[in-house]
Amino acid sequence: MRIQPRQEILDIWRATVRSCWDNGEWRWGGRSGSNSISDAEQLLTLLLPAAKVAELSLDDPNRVDSEVIEALGSLGDAVKIPRQLVGVMVDYFRRYTDEAGTPIFAGGSYLTPTEGGPPLTEEERSLDIVDSFAVSVTLTLATIGFVKVYRKATQRRDLLVQLDELEAMANVRLTAAMVGLLRSFSTFVFTSTDQYGRRLCDMVNQDELPRREVVDALRDQLRDTMASLRSVLLGSGRVTEDLDNGEMLFECGWSWGIIAGTEEVSTTEPIGPQRPGSAENAPYLYFTVIAMDAIEDLNSERTRLLGLLNEEQQRLSRALQLRWELTRTYWATVATFGNRRRWPIEDIPWRTTDGDRTDYYTLQTTSLAVKGLLAVGRGGDEELGRIASVLVELAQRARITRRASPGEPALLVHAPGKQVILNDETSKPIMTWNVNEFSTVLLQRAVTVAGLLNNARRRSELLELADEVWDHLLLRRIPDGRHRGLWDHAGGAFPGLAPMPEAPSWYLTERAVHAMVNASQLLSERPFPRAGGLAAYAQDLVDEAEYLFDRELMRGTFSGVAMQRSMRSIRASLRRAQLLVDERPGTAAALANTVLLKLNDVTTGQQKASEGI
Repeated sequence: MRIQPRQEILDIWRATVRSCWDNGEWRWGGRSGSNSISDAEQLLTLLLPAAKVAELSLDDPNRVDSEVIEALGSLGDAVKIPRQLVGVMVDYFRRYTDEAGTPIFAGGSYLTPTEGGPPLTEEERSLDIVDSFAVSVTLTLATIGFVKVYRKATQRRDLLVQLDELEAMANVRLTAAMVGLLRSFSTFVFTSTDQYGRRLCDMVNQDELPRREVVDALRDQLRDTMASLRSVLLGSGRVTEDLDNGEMLFECGWSWGIIAGTEEVSTTEPIGPQRPGSAENAPYLYFTVIAMDAIEDLNSERTRLLGLLNEEQQRLSRALQLRWELTRTYWATVATFGNRRRWPIEDIPWRTTDGDRTDYYTLQTTSLAVKGLLAVGRGGDEELGRIASVLVELAQRARITRRASPGEPALLVHAPGKQVILNDETSKPIMTWNVNEFSTVLLQRAVTVAGLLNNARRRSELLELADEVWDHLLLRRIPDGRHRGLWDHAGGAFPGLAPMPEAPSWYLTERAVHAMVNASQLLSERPFPRAGGLAAYAQDLVDEAEYLFDRELMRGTFSGVAMQRSMRSIRASLRRAQLLVDERPGTAAALANTVLLKLNDVTTGQQKASEGI
C-alpha cells in the first residue's frame, strides 16, 4: 500500500488548523454553512484519528508525539493543544443545545428543497436527521474518552470544572442521539404482489426462478429475522402486520429522521422533550448504513475498555444492537440471495423497492453484505473476493480507475452527487439530501475488505485499488489558499465538472480522514495474511538451521570466547525465527537464511583448519 495514513492525517490536521483557527478562535462552518452535522464533522477531523490511532492521541500531554505538536502548532504546545480542544468541544455542545437543555439534531443547511419545490421553511430545516444522531454518537464517544484520559493528566481546578461540564453535555447528547436512533428505526411490510414486493423479487431473482419460489425461499432465509422483529418494542419499528402470511415481505433499517407517530422512549437521562417525528416509515439505504456504523462504535472494544457508557446508555445500546443485528441479517440475505450464478449485489446497479437505482446504493450495500457474511461464518476469501470484484467494477464505472469523457453521466455521482428524496408520513417528497461521498466510501470499503482477506495476493490487489482511489481523492483537494489540502474540488479530478470551491466540505473531508483511520488500523491491528506456501518454506528453513546448529553443538564447534558469542547470536536468531513462522513467515525465512550462512561459515572454517589451509 502506497498510502501513508499517518502522514496523510498529519497533513490534513495542518490544513484543518490553518482553515479553522483564526486569532485564537475556532471558525465554524464550511461550504454548506454551519449546522449540527457539518460542525461535528469539522471537529471529528481532529478528534477521530486522536481517538482511534494510538500514535496520534491528544489526551495526554506527556504522550503527544512531536510530529503531532508540529502539525497542530497553531494551537500551541503539547500542554495547550488539549486545552484548546476542550474549549472548542464545549463550544460545539453549547451551540447545539437549546435553552431547555435539549440537544439539537437539525439537518439545517444540509437540507435542500425538492426540484422545482418552494424554499424550505425554518421548521423543515429544524427537523431531526438520522445523520446527526449517528455523527453525534461518534463525536460524543470520542469526547467522553478524551475527557476520561485527559482528566488524569491535569490538576488545574478550572480545567477540571470545564471537563466535568463537557462530559455531562456529551453524555446528554449521546443518550439523546441513541433515543433518536431508536425512534428512527423502520420495519416496512408489504405484499409480494404489490409494487414494492415485485421490485424486491426482481432484484434478488438472479436465477430466474418462478416468483412464488423466490418468495418462499426469501421468507425461509429470513424466518429467524421475522420472528425476532417481534422483540422490537422500544421506539419505532414495531411490526403490526401479519408476517406469518406467506405473501408478506419486508424491509428494515433506518428512515431519514424520527418516524411520524412514534412514541417517546422512556429514559432516566435528562435529555429534555422528545420531538415529534415527520419521516415516513420506510428504511433509506444511506441512513441505514450511517446508523449501523454509529452503533458499531457503541459496541467497540474501545467503548468497553474505557467504560464510556453509563448504565442507562448500556440499556439503550442493547436495544440498538438488536436492531443492528436484524438489519445486518436482512440486507446480507437480500444482497447475497441465491448464491448460484451471481448475487444480487453483483447485478449493478442496486435497485431499491421504491424504484430508485444507482451504483452508489450498490456501494452502500457492500458494507451491509460484508457485516452479514462475517456474522454467519461466510466471510472467507471466496465470498469476500466477490465483494472485492464489485468494488473494482464500481471504481471503473465511476471513472475513478478509467479515463473519463467530459459530460459523462457517470461523473454525476461525484458532483453534484446523489439526491436522496426525503418523504413525509404520506410518502410525499418534502426535501432532499445530497450525497457525494462515493470515492471516500469506496476507499473505506476497499481497505476494510482487504483487511479481512487471508489471501496475500488478493489483499494486495485490493490495496492497489485503494491506492488508486486515494490518488483520485488527492486530485480533488483544494489546491491553494487558506483551505488548501482540504476537500472537495471535484474539478481537480474531472476538469470542468465543478467550479473551485470557496470553502471546504467537512462532509467529505471527515470521510477522507475516516478512510485514513481505517488504513491506519489495517496496518497496526490486522496481521498480514499468512501465505501457506511461504510459511511451510520458512518452517523448513528453520528446521534445517536448528538441526545443523544442534549438530555443531554436539561436535563442540563453539569453543572459545568468539565462538561462544557467535553461538549465542545464532541461538537468539533461531528462537526469534521460530516465533515468527506463523505471523511473519518471510521474516522468519530471512532469519533462518542468515543462520544457515553463519553455520556454513563456521563449518567451512573448521574444514580449512583441519586441512591446515
